[in-house]
Amino acid sequence: MKYSLLAFAFALILWGCAASVNTSNMGPGERLGYAMKLYDKHDYEEAVKEFQAIVLQYPGNAVVDSAQFYLGQAHFQRGEYILAAFEFSKLIKNMPSSRFVPAAQYQLADSYYKLSPNYTLDQKYTKKAIEEFQAFIDFFPTNEKVSEAEKKIALLNDKLAEKEYHTAYIYEKLEYYKAALQYYDYVLDSYHDTKYAPMAMYAKIKLLILTKKNTDALAEIAKFIDRYPNDQNLKEVEELKTKLENNLTVAK
Repeated sequence: MKYSLLAFAFALILWGCAASVNTSNMGPGERLGYAMKLYDKHDYEEAVKEFQAIVLQYPGNAVVDSAQFYLGQAHFQRGEYILAAFEFSKLIKNMPSSRFVPAAQYQLADSYYKLSPNYTLDQKYTKKAIEEFQAFIDFFPTNEKVSEAEKKIALLNDKLAEKEYHTAYIYEKLEYYKAALQYYDYVLDSYHDTKYAPMAMYAKIKLLILTKKNTDALAEIAKFIDRYPNDQNLKEVEELKTKLENNLTVAK
């Protein structure tokens, strides 16, 4: 027991010495190397302090863009996504010729992606993430992460579409049918390449029938059959078409 306590005390002393490394006499390259060691050991809190010090003390030095990028990365690893986005954007704006700009642009977008909340909440970060991922794709179309950015944009668009679809659904349940139809149309116009587009059109058809707008419903049914031949609701939609056409024939 006594030996264990002594070993523990010795370990604390060693840790304290390591944690109190004097960096004041280090040059910029050596200090960056020390900061990167902290980063690689996942000591992100101390790494942030060192990267910040390098950026402030050595403006214009060749190591500053590395420090600026990894300052953003350290915040990102700590889950401090707003701070990470701020640091990545500083690099992009202030050091446009840096080799880190493509990675910083992706990480800027990914920071907003991490901040994107559940679809029921405000989606400003979702929209910012889409904007920044699209900028990444536009400026660096040959980058190896373009396909990953495109996948994340698709996921973010699904979230926005789900929010609008859910709003339409709520309006329909409240019997605000005109508003519901407007939101279903918005999903169809703005998010036509998401899974919520056929769901919105199907819901719109049912609502048009409910409100006795059978001619409009038939027009939407024709679009549905043309656009979504493999949709799970296709059979029901075709049956609705037959029923409406028969009703129109009888009415004549």
